[in-house]
Amino acid sequence: MKRFLITALCLGLTLAAFGQSRPIPEGTSISETALFEREYPRVDSERRGYFRVHAPQAQEVYLDLQGKHTMEKDADGWWYCITKPLVVGPHFYNFVIDGVTVTDINTDTYCGSYGRSSMIEIPEGPEGDYYRPQPNVPRGDVRSVVYWSEFEKKFRRCMVYTPAEYDQKPRKRYPVLYLQHGMCEDETGWSKQGKANHIMDNLIAQGKCEPMIIVMDSGNCGIHFRPKKGEDANAARAAFGATFPKILIQDIIPFIDKTFRTKADREHRAMAGLSWGGHQTFETTLRNLDKFSYIGSFSGAIFLGPGAKVSEIYDGVFADPKEFKKKVHYLFMGMGTEENMGSKRISQMLNDEGINCTYYESQGTAHEWLTWRRCLAEFVPHLFRK
Repeated sequence: MKRFLITALCLGLTLAAFGQSRPIPEGTSISETALFEREYPRVDSERRGYFRVHAPQAQEVYLDLQGKHTMEKDADGWWYCITKPLVVGPHFYNFVIDGVTVTDINTDTYCGSYGRSSMIEIPEGPEGDYYRPQPNVPRGDVRSVVYWSEFEKKFRRCMVYTPAEYDQKPRKRYPVLYLQHGMCEDETGWSKQGKANHIMDNLIAQGKCEPMIIVMDSGNCGIHFRPKKGEDANAARAAFGATFPKILIQDIIPFIDKTFRTKADREHRAMAGLSWGGHQTFETTLRNLDKFSYIGSFSGAIFLGPGAKVSEIYDGVFADPKEFKKKVHYLFMGMGTEENMGSKRISQMLNDEGINCTYYESQGTAHEWLTWRRCLAEFVPHLFRK
């Protein structure tokens, strides 16, 4: 009897926490980021977000989503708010309850926005189908793989995408793209909010890109970069995430080549990354062109001091355009029209020096995942087709 009462009490609390107080707003649909059988967050046709959280004892609650949104409390302890129209794409958010920042139990958590956050997706129209699972398109796998890093003397994890045909063609070997996340994110970013696996499935099914393995690892830059008090900002920036290139070269690539059926040579190896991951891509590839022949940066950075020339950076790797072209078959830089990461300027400088660099602009997007999804879709069709 006691066990029954405890179970009933717990069930009652669960139903209270997840119950419905207000009717579901008409003309709204559940965000694709909501967990199983949850009713919020929601989106309407005007791209407004609808949110709620149960906090009956709280005195002040607001939604932190690109600014502060006041929430109103009902008599039963539910807090609600509706945002103004949001731009399409994913948006990170949290609730702030009496000064404490918490995630939304109605969604999964995502590594972004300077920490673990909830996310709502404001859907695009048919133009977004390239990153959505499509009927009758074979789907690849995203595998969570743990390996030992001799450099760090600890276990690490990477996410590995294998194309749908991988297990059906046991003798076939595949080229590899090493794909990096940005600052404050981790190895799950590209397969969760980035939707890289769906992008690849659709492109491969359409014959627009070569089937390939994609390795997504932690770039050791999962916190916000801030120089410590009294620390030289340039030196701190250079050190931020600087261990990753060594880990990639010494640990990750050998492990992947041993564990998966790869084409283990530079002609079949690419690297790309977004934001700080784009910076890490330059730091890794341009210093190791014996191991990479395709390079991509999505809102990434090449840091140039005042008066610096591109022909002088990275030990003069761009000084001889003919030699660079022999080694690098495709160099890509992209960013959104609403951000200012300098990619367009650097790309133009490289082309002026005789270095072929493809530049892409994502129309109407800023420093955000919709930009980087589009960049990936533009980049991968050019890989491994020499």
